[in-house]
Amino acid sequence: MKDLTKGKPSTLILAFALPIFLANLLQLTYSLVDTRIVGSFLGEDTLAAVGATTTLSNLMIGFLMGLSNGFAIITAQKFGAKDEQKSFAMSLKLGCVIALAITVLCLLFLQPILRFLNVSGALRPIATSYIFIIIAGLLATFLYDACAAALRALGDTITPLIILLISVCLNIVGDLFFVVGIKVGVRGAAIATVLAQILAFVICWIYMVKRFELLRLSRTDFTNDNSHMLKNMLSAGLSMGFMSSLVNIGSLTLQT
Repeated sequence: MKDLTKGKPSTLILAFALPIFLANLLQLTYSLVDTRIVGSFLGEDTLAAVGATTTLSNLMIGFLMGLSNGFAIITAQKFGAKDEQKSFAMSLKLGCVIALAITVLCLLFLQPILRFLNVSGALRPIATSYIFIIIAGLLATFLYDACAAALRALGDTITPLIILLISVCLNIVGDLFFVVGIKVGVRGAAIATVLAQILAFVICWIYMVKRFELLRLSRTDFTNDNSHMLKNMLSAGLSMGFMSSLVNIGSLTLQT
């Protein structure tokens, strides 16, 4: 764990912020890789179908990323105050409930959402087969984001960047394997993205539980709730989540 209260402020801020900036850029490559490979090997109609759902996927992924970053603010405060309360366990519990709720609602109302986005009837079956898998994997997306945000809350921004880079590379390999190799079609691109997120979460989890004692959780950490911390978590997480979604909400509105 890195104490960011000691040292030259400008150096500390730059060393902390630069990996986060690079990670945000890398995060965009998931959809870019899918778009590039789908467009190159599956044709224009498939590319159009994937592109028509990009705004929706970016909206949900952006919200979950903001949510996890908001939760990590509380974790960072507890760490800085030398408070041993397991805020990380509460962030996982809350985030999983919210991610699952978004997943269920979006899958139940997927067809009305696609019609609302003006996805044409001809492209809708292809778009559905792609975005259905992306939505089904939102829990894996949140779990990685939550673990990466917790590491950043403890001052480690380099490791999440490295793990994300590995995940992006796995996504590229997976896209080529599923789309070009075994020819699964557009679903292969979505499967590769979700699998890459799952592997990123597993790698991140193994690293942090071995490296940071503060993040080693037990069953009791998930049962001992603190109402004050719960309120703070929801306040920070939801506000950050909606803030991260504002640009994508504008893009979605424009698409309709």
